[in-house]
Formats: sequence, structure tokens, C-alpha cells
Amino acid sequence: MIRMLKINLFPFPIKSLSPRSLTISSYSSSTKQQHKLWSGLEDWRKSPVNDLRLWGPTGPLLPSSDSISAGFHGLVSAASSLADLGALVLSTSDPLSKSHISHLAFSRWRRENLPVGSISHLPSSPARPPKPLLVPTNEVPNPKDSKLPLNAHMLHNLAHVELNAIDLAWDTVARFSPFFDVLGHDFFDDFAHVADDESRHFLWCSQRLAELGFKYGDIPANNLLMRECEKSSNNVAARLAVIPLVQEARGLDAGPRLVKRLMGFGDHRTSKIVAKIAEEEVAHVAVGVDWFLSVCRKMNRAPCSTFKDLIKEYGVELRGPFNHSAREVAGIPRDWYDPSNGSEVDEGGNKQGDKEQLSAVYDRLTHIISMESENSSLEKPAK
Repeated sequence: MIRMLKINLFPFPIKSLSPRSLTISSYSSSTKQQHKLWSGLEDWRKSPVNDLRLWGPTGPLLPSSDSISAGFHGLVSAASSLADLGALVLSTSDPLSKSHISHLAFSRWRRENLPVGSISHLPSSPARPPKPLLVPTNEVPNPKDSKLPLNAHMLHNLAHVELNAIDLAWDTVARFSPFFDVLGHDFFDDFAHVADDESRHFLWCSQRLAELGFKYGDIPANNLLMRECEKSSNNVAARLAVIPLVQEARGLDAGPRLVKRLMGFGDHRTSKIVAKIAEEEVAHVAVGVDWFLSVCRKMNRAPCSTFKDLIKEYGVELRGPFNHSAREVAGIPRDWYDPSNGSEVDEGGNKQGDKEQLSAVYDRLTHIISMESENSSLEKPAK
């Protein structure tokens, strides 16, 4: 069954799945109505470009002057499509430059009538700076062994997550651009928007690190998120399942706990930054849910079973503790990810877990809170 699923979903937009030729079943046409999407999703989509890229005394604010190099404007102006802009961001190794170019790219996309365009070949991994050194997850220093104080250590790891998230979103835009006819304009607009949010988050983290006397790259980090990106590079349904519905959703689980820990450490300024980032992650998960439902409708597949099959196929393990209320707000039904929500039966007729797993999660924001153990399930090599 898994092998058959892989064939049918690879790489999703085959000719038989074009919107005009596809026959939608009565089940799939009502799929969206069976899920309660985030109430703020349409407002987020319609919101203007957010230029509040500096963290002021009380929260986000506009930079006092335009500190973005004129050279960045030139690079962005030379691109002829959104896909080209995405490739430009992905090929930029300097983190601050990547963040600035990402914002300029999204701003131009929203300002001008650019085509999405199409890029057939992209490198498997984005450009990266010499530091931080990328090491296996179990070699990333935990807070006790880090040369950074606890708040800076957690903030550095969050900055690393946000930098990866910029590339994850632009990779989705550029890599699936050949399938514009099936996915449509709004898919690419949404993920370019996500990339812009993530670039702002990285700048806030970078600014705060500098205020604490440190910088991004001061300690090693892992490459786990980009490995997940590479694994799902040939399948848009898998990309949506693995990144927004698993990785981004873990930020919803961890955000409140991370804020509480920073408050206990006495760093209220950093805790406010993290709280704002966690709040904005809801939109990114909601976008993933909405587009996953859309893809499932086009394939005439039930979303819950498709999600579970993809997670199994791509070797991703779902672990708690889960923030059920935040996930519900973002639109993820509990029976998609929580085996304790009812008695589920696998293909062999065996009941799955009766209670939610309580092992720690170390991706997205969660791995920032604690580094005492690993999320070894996501270390499985790509097939």
C-alpha cells in the first residue's frame, strides 16, 4: 500500500490530476467543510507586507533607516519571476543578507505583477555560511555544556530554526513552481508570505543575540530541518505533511513552554520575542493544513489517512506532548497526530498506542527548550 501511495503522489501534479480533468468525489469535495480552519487565515493572506523588522522597547517597529544594501535591491530587481527570486534567496549564504533579500523579494512580488515562473532544477541544499558548524543532533551542545548562557543558547537555536524556515518556504515556492497549473497562484503567494515572516523572525533573533553580546554561528547546530526538506523534494503532499503539519506544528507545542522558561530565567525581552514568533507560527501551520486539504481533494484522498501514510512513508515520527488547543486553532484535527484520540487500528489489525507519547520533541522551537535527548526518529536517511 505504501509503495502504491508513493507512485500515486509522485510528484503530485501528473496530467491526470489537472483541475479540468479531475473528477472530484462527493467525499473529497466536502473535505474542507469537515475541518475547522484557523479563523485568521484570510486576514493573514490579505495583510500588507510587514516592514516591522526591528524589535523595539515594547515590540516590533520599523527600522530607523534603510540599512539594506543597494546591491540587494539590484539583485532582486534583476529577477524575472517569483521562482527566480526564491532561487536567489536559496543561493545566498550570508544569513542577514538572506533575510533582507527574502523580504525584498516578497515585497517586489506583492508590489509588481510578476509571474510565478518555473525552475526545473534546484540544488538539494541551500547555500550556508561557514558557521554555525552543522553536526549530528546528538553533537549539538546542550545548555549545560554550551559556552552561551541559557537565554542566548535557546535564542541561537531558535535563530537557526528561523533561518532554515526561510529556505524551507522558498524551496517550496521554487521547487514546485513547474506545477503552477495545478497548484495555482495562491499556493505560491502563501509560501512566499511564510518566507517573509520567517525572515523577520530571524532578524529579531539576530538583533537580540547581538544585544546579549553574541551572534548567530557561535555554537554548532544541526541540519535536521533541511534533511526533512530534501526528503520531501519530489512530492508536494509530503512536503506539506512533513514541514508545516509536523515541523511547524511542533513550534505550537513548544512555544508556551519556551516563553515560560525564559521568564523564569529573567529575560523578559527575549520571552516577548519568542511569544510573538510563536503567535505568528499559527498562520504557517494553518496554511499547511489548508493546502494539504486542497491537494487531498485533487487526489480524491481522505486527508487523515493520507497524512498518516505519508508520515510513515517518509520516516517521520509524531511525538508529544502536544499542545492540543493550539493545534486545534491552527486547524489540525487531533485524530491526525494523536494515537490516544480513540482506538486506531493499523493494517495488521493491531491497536495503536492508548495514550499520548510524552517524550520530548527537539525540532522547531521544542529542541530549543531542552537538549538532553534526541529526536532520533528524524535521523532516518532519505530513501
